Amino acid sequence: MLRPIISLTTDFGLRDPYVAEMKAVILRICAEARIVDISHEIKKYDVTMGAFALACAAPYFPEGTFHVAVVDPGVGTERQPIIIQTSKCYYVGPDNGVLALAARNDGGPESIHKIANPKLILPQVSSTFHGRDIFAPAAAQMANGIPPAEFGPKISRISNAAFPRVVKRRGTLVGEVIHTDEFGNIITNLQSKDIQIIRTQSSINIKVKNTQLRLKLCETYAEVPKHRPLALIGSHNFLEISLNQGNAARAYKVKTGDKIAVQLAERTGRIKP
Repeated sequence: MLRPIISLTTDFGLRDPYVAEMKAVILRICAEARIVDISHEIKKYDVTMGAFALACAAPYFPEGTFHVAVVDPGVGTERQPIIIQTSKCYYVGPDNGVLALAARNDGGPESIHKIANPKLILPQVSSTFHGRDIFAPAAAQMANGIPPAEFGPKISRISNAAFPRVVKRRGTLVGEVIHTDEFGNIITNLQSKDIQIIRTQSSINIKVKNTQLRLKLCETYAEVPKHRPLALIGSHNFLEISLNQGNAARAYKVKTGDKIAVQLAERTGRIKP
């Protein structure tokens, strides 16, 4: 029998013992678990960044993986601890949107349960560390074969507020910057399916913050000269604004949450540096 896989995504960082405590709880309950770190460097309290990281990594895990995501500024409040089961995997964490995108991309929830059974979590639950006391033990218990229905009542809805949606307005797609990576690539919430018609064009008009850009729509970064801007569909199927061998986020002073508007380029012209 294959050993169960449990992934962890948090904003805890690695300086403190928090991640190790979660792993210790998992291994105490399910010694056979294989624990994979997606990221512990999510920006503090940034639920959208956590949702993005989880959604990017989750499709590459084997079916049956248990994904634990803890970016939880509302820890200890009335927000619910939940388990989402899809046709492929299980998602464990707070109902604040951090699980929503990954679950949606995974075919959508087949069932959602509140974690409420005190026998399946730690006996002492801190009001400030549900990652250790609720989510880690819940994932480990499922890895041992406990079905989601044993954890608590079924619920019908989850929060999607953390991840922005694309809005169409008079031929313009209005989205949002959801992440800027270590290379300075500006990653938006526009996906390939949102811009299918645009992909037939050689260039597109993009406005991000106060900057109007007309960019070549590329397949690779190297299609434009060094330090020149471009747009492309990145490796996780999101529209990116980049500088070839440069930092676009720094150059255009862009941060997560900034709005972006995309239009078809109606005429040819020089790409703005």
